[in-house]
Amino acid sequence: MKTAIGSLTVVVLALLAWAWIGYLGDMHKAYARVGARGTVIASPYGDIEYTQGGSGPPVLVIHGSGGGYDQGELMVRAVLGEQFHWIAPSRFGYLRSTFHRGATFDDQAHAYAHLLDKLGIQKVAVVALSHGGPSALLFAALHPQRVSSLTLISAGVASSSEQNQAQANQKGDMLAMIFRHDALYWAVTKLFKKQLMALMGANDAVVVGLTPAQRDIVDQVIDEMNPVAPRSAGAAFDNKAAMPNERIAAIRAPTLIFHATDDTLQLVRHAEFAAATIAGAKLVRFEAGGHLLLSVEQATIRGLLQQHIVKHHTDR
Repeated sequence: MKTAIGSLTVVVLALLAWAWIGYLGDMHKAYARVGARGTVIASPYGDIEYTQGGSGPPVLVIHGSGGGYDQGELMVRAVLGEQFHWIAPSRFGYLRSTFHRGATFDDQAHAYAHLLDKLGIQKVAVVALSHGGPSALLFAALHPQRVSSLTLISAGVASSSEQNQAQANQKGDMLAMIFRHDALYWAVTKLFKKQLMALMGANDAVVVGLTPAQRDIVDQVIDEMNPVAPRSAGAAFDNKAAMPNERIAAIRAPTLIFHATDDTLQLVRHAEFAAATIAGAKLVRFEAGGHLLLSVEQATIRGLLQQHIVKHHTDR
């Protein structure tokens, strides 16, 4: 009996040591990756980190919760391409962009304007994913002269007291808790990735139905959230800041909305509300894809998004 217990102890310790070495190696790579890129400028709203690339019509790419400039770059690779001059900022509390207590999505919208001023860019198309939606919508509402077109992908728009929204908010709170700790998030991605995708708004049917190419994009989204600790303030901010709600009625930019009816993190009612409130907005609804819609419907979104940007681009 003692021999068996001793052998089991050795095995457990060896597995823990292997996991710890793997964790340290992955974190070293993750911190090196996010630290190797990004320019930081000062602003009245705190430091703003961003990257840019490509050439052509300018596009402001706004990441979702758990992201940063690197998730913006992933959006570029997935649906935008290098034929546009893209600018990908890290929002408040993500990576090296400052978070100040009391900040609002209005402040984030004004920070986008300040960044564009520094870059000498007057007008941009705006593409926003998930919880990048609120600040993108307010940027279009508060700075209408700066936005040639607006595209929302699985985006948050308005608050609600409905029961299904409360359940979605619980998922958001759980994700924000996981994002506080590098080791916890890393362990969850290794041991409970399917459950993590469920928290991220994808049901079992969506997860099981992913093709290898779609799964590759999903894995990039999940893996490139490492390290999460430098993003935790931003994720917490996203969950608590006031949504734009009816204020989006002021938006006049041509607006294209992509959303899946089975999204359990950002419910489809967000897209329906935006389509009904923004004059002339077009909603492209998908029956399946959940909150992984960017991956599941990449080809369709890519084609329609690029057409939308080019159609409404202006050099004025």
